[in-house]
Amino acid sequence: MPFGPTADPWASGVRVIVEVQVRDNNVDQALRALKKKMQREGLYREMRMRRHYEKPSERRAREKAEAVRRYRKLQRKRAERDEL
Repeated sequence: MPFGPTADPWASGVRVIVEVQVRDNNVDQALRALKKKMQREGLYREMRMRRHYEKPSERRAREKAEAVRRYRKLQRKRAERDEL
C-alpha cells in the first residue's frame, strides 16, 4: 500500500519497531498489548495521516494549530496548579 508521493513507507526515516511476546498461546492478550503499544507510539495517528497527501501549507497550519493547543493546555495546567 503506497503512502503519499513515494511507495516506500519508511522514506521519512522514522522506523518504529513494536514487539509483543505471546505467552501461553494467548494471542488475544498479545493483540491487546500490541494495540496499546501502537496507540502509545502514535502509529494509528500516523497511518491515518498518511492515507492522503497533505499539502505543505496544510501541514504547517496543522502543526501550528497543534502547537497552540499544546501551549494552551500547558497554560491551563499551570494556572490550575498555581490556584491550589
